Amino acid sequence: MLDRLTLDQMRVLVAVAEAGSFSAAARRLGRVQSAISQSVQSLETVLGISLFDRDGKTPQLTDAGRTILDGARHLVAGAETLRARAESIAADVEPQLTLAIDSIFPNAVLMASLKALSEVHPCLPVTLFTEGLGAAEQRLRDGAARLAIYSPLTTGARGLETEFLAAIPFVPVVAPDHPLAAEPGPIGREALERHVQLILTDRTTLSAGMSGGVVSLRIWRFVDMSSRLDYLLGGFGWGNMPLHMVEEHLAAGRLKRLDLRENSGRLLRVPVHVVHERGRAPGRAGRWLIGDLRRRLPQADEDDAMPLPPGTSVVSVAEGAAKPR
Repeated sequence: MLDRLTLDQMRVLVAVAEAGSFSAAARRLGRVQSAISQSVQSLETVLGISLFDRDGKTPQLTDAGRTILDGARHLVAGAETLRARAESIAADVEPQLTLAIDSIFPNAVLMASLKALSEVHPCLPVTLFTEGLGAAEQRLRDGAARLAIYSPLTTGARGLETEFLAAIPFVPVVAPDHPLAAEPGPIGREALERHVQLILTDRTTLSAGMSGGVVSLRIWRFVDMSSRLDYLLGGFGWGNMPLHMVEEHLAAGRLKRLDLRENSGRLLRVPVHVVHERGRAPGRAGRWLIGDLRRRLPQADEDDAMPLPPGTSVVSVAEGAAKPR
């Protein structure tokens, strides 16, 4: 029985139910009324049930008809989504957009761009991985993500193409009741060494063997930026944080910016790049997203970001009192 059902019958059923009559459905679909009536009758015959009560002036859905209508709407919507995806693929739009984003990237900017992307490509599925340190690159190398935005751990990573996107400002912060908050600036390493430093640790082995950034003799490690922020607010230690994540806390007095001697009062800026596998460039949706992100982010040159010392992770350097340009 089911193989005699057609998608066109489903569309006709939905049109009659929504338009309120066979004649109105015929006008909506650009057909003659007799064709609409015939399609409904054929559907009722195939299903073996009455979908409409025709005793009144206008046809009314039966209880069975209302149940079938829900399924018909899902089938029609699914078919439209399938067609839209096929058209998108034919037009060089990825069948789905898989992104790995470094946790230092401004989430508000990303959300605004993804919302705009969903309006341009409403049928495009999106998978988003928010990662720290080497995990974003690992998602790319594992094939879980096609496009990544992160701060490369090394220059000239094998098999990857990178393009500078933005420079993310970092600031050293501490809770206002922490002893370092009362330390007169500029603060040198000898003062920092005595206090716990809260740093990020890598979920992967990609940053193994890289050094830099650790200043204190005592450290606490965290695998995500949000948890580290919570512990900074709780007064557990000091650390460098992306400025956009702590601006409100600084303004409200929940955190204090440290004046470090090595920073000379300037912001440390960490570069983030758009990265993809060589020979596997993003499709139209990915390119659109990158362009939209550029329009929303503050304009910056790669020279504005901190240079990468040999054998050093740029983000691990941001963990400590690295000297900015």
